[in-house]
Amino acid sequence: MQFLIAADSFKDALPAVEVCSAIARGIKRAIPTASCTELPLADGGEGTALALTQLTDGALISCSVQDPLGRAIEAQYGWKKETATAFIDMAAASGLQILQQDERNPMLTSTYGTGELIHDAVVRGAKKIVLGIGGSATNDGGLGMASALGHQFLAKTGASLTGKGQDLQQVVTWKKGTLNLPPIEVLCDVDNPLCGSDRGAAYVYGPQKGATPEQVETLDAGLSHLAKVVREETGNDYANIPGAGAAGGLGFGALAFLGATLRSGIQTVLEYAQFEQHLSACDVVFTGEGKLDEQTLQGKLIQGICQQAQSHNKPVIALCGALLAKPEAIQKIGLQAAFSIQPKPRALSEALEQTATDLEETAFHISRLLTS
Repeated sequence: MQFLIAADSFKDALPAVEVCSAIARGIKRAIPTASCTELPLADGGEGTALALTQLTDGALISCSVQDPLGRAIEAQYGWKKETATAFIDMAAASGLQILQQDERNPMLTSTYGTGELIHDAVVRGAKKIVLGIGGSATNDGGLGMASALGHQFLAKTGASLTGKGQDLQQVVTWKKGTLNLPPIEVLCDVDNPLCGSDRGAAYVYGPQKGATPEQVETLDAGLSHLAKVVREETGNDYANIPGAGAAGGLGFGALAFLGATLRSGIQTVLEYAQFEQHLSACDVVFTGEGKLDEQTLQGKLIQGICQQAQSHNKPVIALCGALLAKPEAIQKIGLQAAFSIQPKPRALSEALEQTATDLEETAFHISRLLTS
């Protein structure tokens, strides 16, 4: 049998490469003659730059940048020398996982470090930048990123603003930077507008980044104000473009300040992975992610995999740490079946430590069924 293993990382437990390897080991234990093709993937969030770098045989570049609170950290991005393409995760510099729980406050965080990663790639001679914007700790509308690339945002007093969430309402003047940027593709699979109490960036994503209800209101008003400043300066209204609200408004900032284009993260990764070609040669697809729930229907990697697999009439089996999706949702996603890898009730810390073993053993049992 020919198996295609196309999986995301299990957050806080295993990177996608090791997830795929564990599933392959389980399949081979059950079916020694099986052929397994491993495709570590991502959906535009954390791990996307690494996945794209590995898929293109690129290299990782390290540089010193600011974290969301302005502290110096080492971050990496991918570099494909032959095409001068940079693969950047905003989460590497401005991600929520960088911060401790008590440090999370989108009034104080900034995407400045993401701008520094982009600047490093431009100086290196990038002819194209692919930017994944999932997993942000920020709600600054891209002010910090743009500031690192030479843009100036001035308050009424004439003082330069640093680009934190709390600066949004203070912007009265925007002076454009002069750095020549290559084409930038922003990977984004959410369609939220920039602001609004219904689906805006601050209201939907602010609380998970540490914002209080009062701060959510302030941040939303700030994003609305920033959109007005940009609209008056350029004549363009980016605020309601689907995806403008992604990553605390970084989607908006990329459109307004970088001239970027928004693309589906899932489809882009699948294209780089040549997923269609691998799909046509397999009998069964194994996929997986840490938690499978109703959100899997909303622009997640597994949904993208299932959509393409259905067109080739290939069954897709999902493994996950937490299986929260009801049978109706499993069918709607397009999965043949889904399985939690947890063999017994236990503490989260133990479950995370045993992820590789549990993936291997669950894949073994499922594969034995496939040969019966």
